[in-house]
Amino acid sequence: MPHNIKLLISPKTIEEAKIVIASQVDYIDCKNPAEGSLGANFPWIIKEMKFLIPNRSFQLLSATIGDFPNLPGSASLAALGAAVSGADIIKIGLKGPKNEKDAIYLMKKVVKAVREYNENIKIVAAGYADRIRMESSPEFMSIPTIASESRSDIAMLDTYIKDGKGIFDFLNFDQLIQFKDKAKEYDLEVALAGNLRKKDIPLINDISPDIIGVRTVVCEGYDRNDGVIKAHLIEELKTELYKK
Repeated sequence: MPHNIKLLISPKTIEEAKIVIASQVDYIDCKNPAEGSLGANFPWIIKEMKFLIPNRSFQLLSATIGDFPNLPGSASLAALGAAVSGADIIKIGLKGPKNEKDAIYLMKKVVKAVREYNENIKIVAAGYADRIRMESSPEFMSIPTIASESRSDIAMLDTYIKDGKGIFDFLNFDQLIQFKDKAKEYDLEVALAGNLRKKDIPLINDISPDIIGVRTVVCEGYDRNDGVIKAHLIEELKTELYKK
């Protein structure tokens, strides 16, 4: 595997989760696309997806808790709900905080809620590459600082609006390298998502994040909302990502 990039795929249903788990990807990311970029699924769906992963498997369950407004109390409760439901990794989209200070405060409360329950659960602070299309949300280069200051584990970039544009429509190669380098200075893992397509894989391999997150590219008709995840599309993506 070039650079040992780990693959995170986001099923929304139990049937999709079975396909993703059988495809031997690293992270099964429980999500509800109907509720947004990092839309939260229901606790019982998280629990059932966790149950499907074999014991002692290398695979981990990730869960998104939403593109969150600046509501630290609600965010910490949602994060604890995902933790209790069985998530190994919890992702929160920093939609509402307008600046670094507010985002750090929110993430600190999320981290506290989760770590008091289980200190081994990883926390992802996710920002948006297309924040120019949003009313708020911190600037992308502040995400590693927010993650570090709040003692989160992973700094992530995604896209907020899902309209066919991807991360590379808003940030170029050099900017993403700067993001990765800053995160690594803080000893954070780096995750990139945002309508990644097979044509983007050479650039992704050159950037070499720790994790890439996808849904659209492995869905029937490249439709993240109404398309269903297909095993052959996962295999095609893996072939492209991990070819020598």
